[in-house]
Amino acid sequence: MANYIISIQTPPGGPLSLPTPSNPSPSGNPAIFNDAMVVRRRVFIEEQNIDENAEIDDDDARSWHWVLYTDSSSQINGSTGQENATENGDRNPKPVAVIRLVPPPHAPHEVVSHPEKANSLPKYDLSHEPYVKLTRVAVLPEYRGLGLGRKVVDAALEWAEHHGGDTEDAYARVTGEQERKKWEGLVLVHAQVEVEEMYKRLGFETDEGLGRWDEEGIDH
Repeated sequence: MANYIISIQTPPGGPLSLPTPSNPSPSGNPAIFNDAMVVRRRVFIEEQNIDENAEIDDDDARSWHWVLYTDSSSQINGSTGQENATENGDRNPKPVAVIRLVPPPHAPHEVVSHPEKANSLPKYDLSHEPYVKLTRVAVLPEYRGLGLGRKVVDAALEWAEHHGGDTEDAYARVTGEQERKKWEGLVLVHAQVEVEEMYKRLGFETDEGLGRWDEEGIDH
């Protein structure tokens, strides 16, 4: 059986550098963040052809990040759930799944649904109930079908449930203490259409009022 561990990276601050094949571990980045970027680069940049210049954004510095690791001495066949041993027997943990939790406040939803209006919108939506946003959920292709996406989603949700004060502190740091609002547990996911059903199985409901929109060429 494969052994999985999940590590959390607290908000790393900035500036952050995009790891590249020639420099996979920029020294200015926390190690766990670099591990998260290994998965994000493979899935979003290489597989989904997202512009690498858009992969690290302003939210990365103020967000919590989770990385799920497995022993790199085995590779998992996602269709059978069976392990295939590697030749070198390397036991170093391998990052295979990630998630990011972005605390409030957030930009108005219209920034993504109606980007032509972005310049006329406020930087943050302070008129609605504060929510946390789950983003950058990714699992390496060879590890899909094993429920690892659910593991990282559950890890982030469990943490949020017990750290509401951290969420409220993050809100206050951006807006000022006089704008502090209590987080009541609301969670939003900007889910890609192809994984919408997975989130429904996790208990999320589609908010039809948000509509459908294109982010980096992918329907959400």
